[in-house]
Amino acid sequence: MKLKTLLKNKTLILSVLLSITAYHSLACKNMCVIGAGYVGLIAGSKFAQMGNNVICTDISQSKINDLNNGIKPIFEPGLQAIVKEGMHQEKLFFTTDVEHAIQTADIIIVAVGTPMGKDGSSNISALINVIETIAKNMQGYTVICIKSTVPIGTNKNVLLQLDEHCAPGALYDLVFNPEFLREGSALKDFSINPIVLGSNSQKALDIMTELYSPLIERGCPLVHTDLTTAEAFKYTWNSFRMTRIMFVNELACLCNTVGADIETLVTSMSMSEQSMPTKNLKPGPGIGGSCFPKDSRALAHTARKVGERFCILEAVIKADQLHKQKMITTIYDLMDNNVRGKKVAIWGLSFKANTDDIRDSVAIKIIKKLLGNGAIIQAYDPQAMKNMHALIPDICYCTCAEKALEDADILVIVTEWQEFTHVDLKTIKTKCVNL
Repeated sequence: MKLKTLLKNKTLILSVLLSITAYHSLACKNMCVIGAGYVGLIAGSKFAQMGNNVICTDISQSKINDLNNGIKPIFEPGLQAIVKEGMHQEKLFFTTDVEHAIQTADIIIVAVGTPMGKDGSSNISALINVIETIAKNMQGYTVICIKSTVPIGTNKNVLLQLDEHCAPGALYDLVFNPEFLREGSALKDFSINPIVLGSNSQKALDIMTELYSPLIERGCPLVHTDLTTAEAFKYTWNSFRMTRIMFVNELACLCNTVGADIETLVTSMSMSEQSMPTKNLKPGPGIGGSCFPKDSRALAHTARKVGERFCILEAVIKADQLHKQKMITTIYDLMDNNVRGKKVAIWGLSFKANTDDIRDSVAIKIIKKLLGNGAIIQAYDPQAMKNMHALIPDICYCTCAEKALEDADILVIVTEWQEFTHVDLKTIKTKCVNL
């Protein structure tokens, strides 16, 4: 006869089952998922499928009753089967007794809603309430993992709340683990998308890495970072995807007006690996060269000419202009807004590495601005100095990167040439005056 038919108290049932199954595998974790909505239900069912003991909790008694009776609150392909399997194998449970679930857990997953207000801000009151409940009920050492999407900086407040309300003798570490689930393919996304773990504790990172090890071993990318960077992941991910979608939508409007085939355009773009938006994505001083600036302006002009507005593209052009100006502003800030008579070392003159092309290079804008305010420029580029000399002859062109550093007050690296990445920082400090 099964254990659950012998015991009448549901809380006792869960406790005994967790204690027994914990012996079956050293990797098995006792987990509590707070919030049985979309994210919590997906995460809880998947963690149970990976062999962990999972109690999903929610404040809604009707939702918990439905889940225990096999009625799912959301539709997601494949979810019904995986939940049923977890319950049948006695790995997945549903209850409103959040306090008990917290007390039995090694890892607590927080997946409560953070709805948006009218002003665009996120309402994190439910999260804070849950954190207080966790703090008062956790026992022993517990990893608290937040999956709820929260504003950047929220986890600093969470740590304060935990410290304030923590029960005597309780130990904890905080992890932020954003989710990247698309409705309709959430179960697949859970298993293939990057696993981002942000924490100030290496112990907590190791525990969460072990939890995700079945996915990592199958090739799922893993990122270890700090709490703040992890918070930024979800917003960045979705904002970038939204930008791509709106770019294509606005491009479709233009194509419709001028008679171009949008389907062929987007299909051909996706064929080229180089066109993937995240391929070799790195920050830099701004966009240069003969193609991107010229062609983007031409496309925006064409749209305006035929009565369309390519708002995304125009915003990108404007953002690029502001970003280039920001580079100059940063230099001036570091020089206390006085560059007259100061020696500025410039590494990189071409608009990008591995070319001598200086067309629309950010270096031109920086050098001209500095020269106009009395700075002394000492420049070096492996290939582009001849072309830059023809355009701006009255600066010092150096034979090597280290030569440009001599007695310099500041070093500005404009172009990502490979040789610049190998220069010893101690050498830079020795050569420069104020570094």
